[in-house]
Amino acid sequence: MIVELGHYALILALCLAVLQSTVPLWGAARGNLAWMTLGRSTAVAQFVLIAAAFAALIHAYVTSDFSVANVAENSNSAKPLLYKIAGVWGNHEGSMILWVFILALFGAAVALFGDNLPPSLRARVLAVQGMIGTGFLLFILLTSDPFHRLVPAPLEGQGLNPVLQDPGLAFHPPFLYLGYVGFSISFCFAVAALIEGRVDAAWARWVRPWTLAAWCVLTIGIAMGSWWAYYTLGWGGWWFWDPVENASFMPWLAGTALLHSAIVVEKRDALKSWTILLAIVTFSLSLVGTFLVRSGVLTSVHAFAVDPARGSFILLLLLVAIGGSLTLYAARAPQLKGGGIFAPISREGALVLNNLLLCTGCATVFLGTLYPLFSEELGGPKLSVGFPFFDRTFVPLMAPVLIAVAAGPLLAWKRGDLAGALQRLWLALAGTVLVVLVAFYVTGGGPVLAVLGLGLAAWAGLGAVVEWCERIRLIRAPLGESWRRVRAMPRAAHGMTIAHIGLAVTVAGIAASAWQQERIEVVRPGGTLAIAGYVLHFDDVAKVEGGDFTADRADVTVTRGTATIAVLHPEKRFFPQQQATTSVTAIRTNLLADLYLALGDSDGKGGWTLRAYWKPLVPWIWLGAVFMAGGGVVSLSDRRWRIGIAARARAPRGAQPAE
Repeated sequence: MIVELGHYALILALCLAVLQSTVPLWGAARGNLAWMTLGRSTAVAQFVLIAAAFAALIHAYVTSDFSVANVAENSNSAKPLLYKIAGVWGNHEGSMILWVFILALFGAAVALFGDNLPPSLRARVLAVQGMIGTGFLLFILLTSDPFHRLVPAPLEGQGLNPVLQDPGLAFHPPFLYLGYVGFSISFCFAVAALIEGRVDAAWARWVRPWTLAAWCVLTIGIAMGSWWAYYTLGWGGWWFWDPVENASFMPWLAGTALLHSAIVVEKRDALKSWTILLAIVTFSLSLVGTFLVRSGVLTSVHAFAVDPARGSFILLLLLVAIGGSLTLYAARAPQLKGGGIFAPISREGALVLNNLLLCTGCATVFLGTLYPLFSEELGGPKLSVGFPFFDRTFVPLMAPVLIAVAAGPLLAWKRGDLAGALQRLWLALAGTVLVVLVAFYVTGGGPVLAVLGLGLAAWAGLGAVVEWCERIRLIRAPLGESWRRVRAMPRAAHGMTIAHIGLAVTVAGIAASAWQQERIEVVRPGGTLAIAGYVLHFDDVAKVEGGDFTADRADVTVTRGTATIAVLHPEKRFFPQQQATTSVTAIRTNLLADLYLALGDSDGKGGWTLRAYWKPLVPWIWLGAVFMAGGGVVSLSDRRWRIGIAARARAPRGAQPAE
């Protein structure tokens, strides 16, 4: 009965989504406040209904109701509770319920906490959000019903993909979806502004918190996925430029550009048309990612669906959402008047450069990801675009970004003094030179590009620190005065500094990967393997039993000189229900380097393949992501987002917004 109630709740939510996407929009066009207000109640009611459907599906998983096909295909009674719940979104149908649940959550948030928005703008935003909800609810009900019954019901389910049975994967998809779907609100604000024909500083200040919140959770989601791939798959890597990895990275790049562009709209009333376009492109890239993992064009552990009908439906949604919004942009963008004029060397100019480089990098990733797919679909040769292409095209584009990150915030608005900004960065330059020289000495001269990468990281990080110190006049003013400035400084400024330092930390971790060491050998119990000054003593391999798996667990004692550093236990797990094998790596970290072990196959003669890696600074990759997201959270706590939201100036008497 609960399952049927969940299904009916989705149908009712679809009806409300249709109502939400039409009546408030018509009310805004006619100036009918009652019709505009209907958007708020329908958005909240839609969220309640989708939450009920989501809860019904979770209940089916927790109680192991195998009469539901989705549960039978993705869970079994032996699964731990965490993985039963994670199984809800570990498949196509359940993940789509999570998608529309988060979409409705953001819509309800705008409805409940958007009192500072003009009624007409809020009505249009909620109407566009209702259109998106209508499309995806139709997709679920027509092609991806998560509540389909099986008659007769099997006694046991097939279980979740063993690779996905990991705490990281339990939380990784919700964070990704919060980012993907969170950008939908920026998209809705952009389309609403085009319909209304007005973009100003108040609009930018309204849209920035939503964009920033989505960017923060997407940053964490991408980092969690990278960390999961690193410690779960046993190959020692943290990024492979996989098409599905790129599908999450592209909206992150575009969203980063959107955040910086919105600053210019807010501060200088410029780049309006460009910011609107970025908001459309960012969410469009999120939809492209949704298409990639559900269309059947990719074969990946991340991909859900292989049904061409589903892919065709999502492609139709893409054409309507992306094509419709870009058509509206082409028609209305020329009406958006530009704001203040600025010189190329200025804070605005630095942000424009940042935008151009990020968007060019995003286009490069887009081309490398989709060109092989298009080539194959059009009957061309089957191509493979891997990390050499991305490393040689994307990475060089990011070097100027890191240079500008340090200098840009020190430039004045409208017209800046580049020589003066660089002069104030002399301490950062000295620190960068020192880092490069020390790195050359310690590593014996290279690789040169990796050393330069560390130098760029030092430049960006030290530049952020210098800029923060300049703001509070550290050393140049009494400590009491500096402390007063720290307290008076907007939290958004503190957040920017933290985020830029986080970027530098991540870049340092990436650059240092050039010096990793690797050993892969067949070792027998009692044997040893040496790497990076450590000696690994392969003591034994024992059979262990898990809840729904059996495992070969190795005992490896790590020594350095005469001291025992740790005892590590890499595993090889076998899941009889799915007839699948996974690796459980063992990692010892001191935050400066990881010692990474993965157990391979037995040679049948008592020997086991042992993969050992020493990875300097690799923890900094994810530590930097945490700093970036943390900086975003600090910025979100700025009092401007809680009180004193910019009020939209009244239009001159007699002026009419474009309709």
